[in-house]
Formats: sequence, C-alpha cells, structure tokens
Amino acid sequence: MFTDSHCHLDFTEFDADRDELIKRCAQLNINRFIVPGITAKRWPRVLELCQKYQNAWPCLGLHPWWIAKATDNDLIVLDQMIRKNDIVAVGEIGIDGVIEDIDKQTEYFVKQLHIAKKYDLPIVVHHRKSHQLIVSELKKISLPKSGIIHAFSGSYQQAKAYIDLGFKLGIGGTITYPRAIKTIKTVKKLPLDSILLETDAPAMPLNGFQGEINSPEKITDVFQQLCSIRTESPEKVQQAIEQNLLQVFNLE
Repeated sequence: MFTDSHCHLDFTEFDADRDELIKRCAQLNINRFIVPGITAKRWPRVLELCQKYQNAWPCLGLHPWWIAKATDNDLIVLDQMIRKNDIVAVGEIGIDGVIEDIDKQTEYFVKQLHIAKKYDLPIVVHHRKSHQLIVSELKKISLPKSGIIHAFSGSYQQAKAYIDLGFKLGIGGTITYPRAIKTIKTVKKLPLDSILLETDAPAMPLNGFQGEINSPEKITDVFQQLCSIRTESPEKVQQAIEQNLLQVFNLE
C-alpha cells in the first residue's frame, strides 16, 4: 500500500473528478492521503473532505505564504478546531526565506509549534531557503512528537539536522529531475527510516509532466524513482516507508 503523505485534495483543481481520482488511486494501491490545510478559510473544507473520504486525514495550519493576512484570531480558531476535531498534525506551517516578513512568519511558526506541543501533535513543515531558521526554532521547543519536513531538498548535513531532531523527510517530485543532483545524492544516503513519499498535488509536478496538474496518482512514479536511487529492494523500501508514516501519524 502507498500513502501520499502530503497532497491538497481540497484544492479546486480536483473538484471536477475527485471521486474518480480516489478510485483510480485505489486501483494503484494508493489508499491513504494526508491533507494539509493552509489558511483558516480552508480548514472547514479540509475537515469536510476528510469526513467524506475515510482514507483521508486532515492537518490544519497557517502556511507562511499567507501569513501576511493571518491574525491572532486565526490561532485561536486553530486551537479550537484541533480541540474539537480529529487532526493528525499541525500543518502546513513553516518559514519561507524567499518571501517577505520573516519576522511575522517566524512568530506564527513558533506559536503554531506551541499549539502542536499543547495537543501532542506532529507538525508538517514548509521550508525554502530557511533551514537554519527552522532548525533554530525547533531546537528551542521540545516537541513530544516531531513530524515531517515537507518537500525536502537540500544537503545531507541539512537533512541530518532534522533527522537528529526526530523528523522524517517528505520526498517528492524533485528527485525525478536529473538537475536535482544535490537532493538526489542526499536521498541516496538517507537512513531508510527517515523517508516518506509525497506529491504535494496539485503543485510540484514531476519531470516529464510539466504543464499538467499533479495528482496523488503520481506517488507511484516518485516511488519508482526513489527505488532507482536506493540499494534496497522495492519491497523493503515500500514496507519501511509505510512504517515510517505510522510512526508520525495516528491513523486509527
């Protein structure tokens, strides 16, 4: 069985054929989906979707791309929604070093870390040119459960900093691009017990599929590419990755 550990099934790109997409995924043995919320406005939609599809699990968080419009009331609502609903992680949260207002991004990232700690939940972390900032903040707060570094791309040294803190690394379409030499070299060296698979659908297209809407169906392509750069058998890789997922999320 495969799990897409990060896909935005709530996005409007899937509205036209979401039911059929879920069926097609089942035919490919893709039977679980982790669905992160990104803004307070979208949280009810994520919860509704995950109530409809029993094999989809919700995360709720404030994504750094929209932090400029976030308010303290959003944090209050986040706390309330986590308390009242079955949420598997706080996310997607993080710090993006390419966009403005790093101070507010960091403030809201830290506040959401405290919410995760309060409810004993893992986190799903967005990064971009911000590894040093994120690791620094993670070291300040002792989280009872770590989580996933979403769409990891970076050096082995950067990867190890997260692994040492107990995090798993979400590996997606980046490794399908031959030019992603640094990330591919890193993924070759990673401990197998640190890897999860993801698509980030509908974003983050795979090599050869540019211009198309990405889909959770592509998790099998990511898996095949991962196996091509690892030394373990596909069976061992698949078994380990699913075990890794269960170590992060409570999917009862």
